Amino acid sequence: MAESQANTQIYRVDLGPRSYDIHIEAGCLKRIGQALTGLFSRPARCMVISNVTVAPLYMATVRQSLEQAGWLVSECILPDGERYKTMESFSLIMDALMEARLSRNEPVIALGGGVVGDMTGFAASCYRRGIPFIQIPTTVLAQVDSSVGGKTAINHPHGKNMIGAFYQPKLVWVDPEVLHSLAAREIRAGIAEAIKYGLIRDAAFFDWMGANMQAALDLDADVIATMIHTCCRHKAEVVTQDETEQGMRALLNLGHTFGHAIESMTRYTTYLHGEAVALGTLLAARLSEQTGHAPAGTESAIAACYQQAGLSLNIPDFDVALWLNAMGHDKKNIGAHIRYILLRGIGDAFIAEDIQPDAINRLIASYHA
Repeated sequence: MAESQANTQIYRVDLGPRSYDIHIEAGCLKRIGQALTGLFSRPARCMVISNVTVAPLYMATVRQSLEQAGWLVSECILPDGERYKTMESFSLIMDALMEARLSRNEPVIALGGGVVGDMTGFAASCYRRGIPFIQIPTTVLAQVDSSVGGKTAINHPHGKNMIGAFYQPKLVWVDPEVLHSLAAREIRAGIAEAIKYGLIRDAAFFDWMGANMQAALDLDADVIATMIHTCCRHKAEVVTQDETEQGMRALLNLGHTFGHAIESMTRYTTYLHGEAVALGTLLAARLSEQTGHAPAGTESAIAACYQQAGLSLNIPDFDVALWLNAMGHDKKNIGAHIRYILLRGIGDAFIAEDIQPDAINRLIASYHA
């Protein structure tokens, strides 16, 4: 459900006592103190967790807003990058929380992209067996996807996001204006996650993304607002129906089985998450065609859209055994059986549980014949 007032859009993630709002408004970053005061009975202590890239840009604005609203603010600044989404960084957060002595009712705030949000949420779920946390996403990827839904985690050498918890935020506070500080590569990677929603459940949105791609890359205010609103609406609807991924929420992992394997096989140093998911989606689309589930041309339509976004279409060359081993750690798997998210066509994803290893052999061979 959405509420709209002027340039403000609010989506409610309806999960009973764990319900929360996704608040989307250009320029709202400077009002985060007011937002927190509305959530808690009185201002107290809080901690803002960010990284060395985002903190110099936005920490002062967030701190000033919080302090003006009466909050006592402490900070934890992490290194930047997927390769730091580790137990070591998790320990840094826990050390900071211990030193700050936050109580069970005092919030921690994630100021950053998907890595900061995931790690902050996981730390919040563990510290004192659970304290409130707020998401302030600062990347396209985080604003359209990862900040919503309560998936929190850290990576392990054997697999991405294998250590974590479902733990919902108290609020997701989205300011599209902060996206102007992003590098072009980060924007492209985030747009890959937005395209995903069109592929999974909204063919009209996929077409809209293609028609408005350059404006999205240029961060046109109206186009970016529509893109964020549409993705958040879809994410809120899915999470409301399947909070802990027992069924339909798994569809949001289109491209992720292959994409996470690409990230882990390259030790999280080569691809941004959205770039790996885009490549993984191309693999899933070709597999969908090869197994007779999707019509011919599905992969090429997706590839054309990614090409518009400036994303790489080059599938990395790894041995099939490495692919299967890496995908064997995917969270969607049941026992030793790998589950794939495939397509019947644009806008129609489904869970496939009958894909055999020889089909993956043929798939990988088709790229590197």
